[in-house]
Amino acid sequence: MRRELLTWDDIDALIDHLIPQFNYEFESMVMVTRGGIVPGGLLAAALKIEYILTASVDFPAEAETDSTRQHSRFLAWPKFIQFPDDESLVSKRILVVDDVWGSGRTITAVKNRIASASGLPYTCVLHFNPHRNLFGNYRPDYYAAVTDAYIIYPWENPRGQEGAFLPGFGQ
Repeated sequence: MRRELLTWDDIDALIDHLIPQFNYEFESMVMVTRGGIVPGGLLAAALKIEYILTASVDFPAEAETDSTRQHSRFLAWPKFIQFPDDESLVSKRILVVDDVWGSGRTITAVKNRIASASGLPYTCVLHFNPHRNLFGNYRPDYYAAVTDAYIIYPWENPRGQEGAFLPGFGQ
């Protein structure tokens, strides 16, 4: 798989590409941990969204063998490790932010849970990968770029680790 290492300047350009797309004012933002924290913070500042929440989701797999691991992980129900109270979501237009929409499972789980609490969720990512998307023609409401690459964001670069390198880069 092709890998793409982004710089902070690349992130600024992606955020600048997203901002004109927003056709609503959002009353709240839910940042999906961990990937949505940095882009969510940048967007919250740019859009002047002050009510910021986080959601943490895991897709645990039951006991499995190597031969069933790939298949069973797509059948797992989401486990919400952290999620806002329903009362903080009701009737609010909420921007749900993550870094990338690969399979789409995580951000879709968050969006559906917000909708079930009578919130009005809109999804936003920096990168959309239509080749990995599990939801047919369904895609993020807002995205800055389409890719088929494995994206490595600047905040994922290992810091303070002597000799650390990203696989496929440098060494």
